[in-house]
Amino acid sequence: MPSPLPFPPPAEAALHRELTQRIHRQCPGEGIHATAVPALSLIRCDAPTEPMHGVHEPALCIIAQGGKDVFLGTEGYHYDALNFLVVSVTLPVCGQVVQASPEQPYLCLRLSIDPGEIARLIADAGLSGAAKGPAGRGLYVQRLDEPLLDGVLRLLRLLDEPADVPMLAPLVMREIFYRLLRGPRGHLLHDIAMADTQAYRVTRAIEWLNHHYGQPLRIEELARTVNLSVSTLHHRFKAVTALSPLQYQKRLRLQEARRLMLSEGLDASLAGHRVGYGSPSQFSREYRRLFGAPPLRDLTALRQGPSASVG
Repeated sequence: MPSPLPFPPPAEAALHRELTQRIHRQCPGEGIHATAVPALSLIRCDAPTEPMHGVHEPALCIIAQGGKDVFLGTEGYHYDALNFLVVSVTLPVCGQVVQASPEQPYLCLRLSIDPGEIARLIADAGLSGAAKGPAGRGLYVQRLDEPLLDGVLRLLRLLDEPADVPMLAPLVMREIFYRLLRGPRGHLLHDIAMADTQAYRVTRAIEWLNHHYGQPLRIEELARTVNLSVSTLHHRFKAVTALSPLQYQKRLRLQEARRLMLSEGLDASLAGHRVGYGSPSQFSREYRRLFGAPPLRDLTALRQGPSASVG
């Protein structure tokens, strides 16, 4: 990750101030706020949070104020008002707001990324085959520059002109994604959208697991489904997600079981069975290993304390 500058240039600082003011105005209270742009949501948090596990879908996340840590497996990523986060594939992550207060709340925007739209943009802009770079995680942090900040700010300004959103928002979003593709990590976004790359085949494996996490995982069948050898699937899958396919499936199962217990009131044995566990003791053991406490104690703490969005 590039070393952040101690202070942004004056023009960029002015854009940052406007970005902060506009998000603050659109977020009168804590939580995730939908907007007139379906792909755009705004997030506010008035205090640091405990770590919160969740499944992060592809998105661009830009913080206007505050700071956040995101963990992928054992790897940690920090981003703030100088650095943005891109998640290019669906990943089970853990997020924690680390810098926020009532006077200066954590303010963030999250813009969903549609791989199909990225593929169309690559074709329209003649970028097919142009992106080159080393393989990497499906998540990265990069220094925020003025052109990207300007595009994001123009998208936010459209919220004050709702009649213009249907026509102009898609154009501004294409510009934002174009700048990501042309950036130093653009190849990571490029590869997940192009059907002839191994990264795209790994993305298909990730999609399959997200739709079938409750089923037994037969790695040979999954490899055939995405047209990769077993060894290549293991290697490339871990390169993108920092997890093996089996570890990835386990994270999905445990996080969904946690959601079922928290939002639908299921007990641990039923939630574990619903997501594919045949043994309650194995479910409890693996749940505690991931979340740091057995289900009942963990849920009690979640209901009593603040939570954090993973975005």
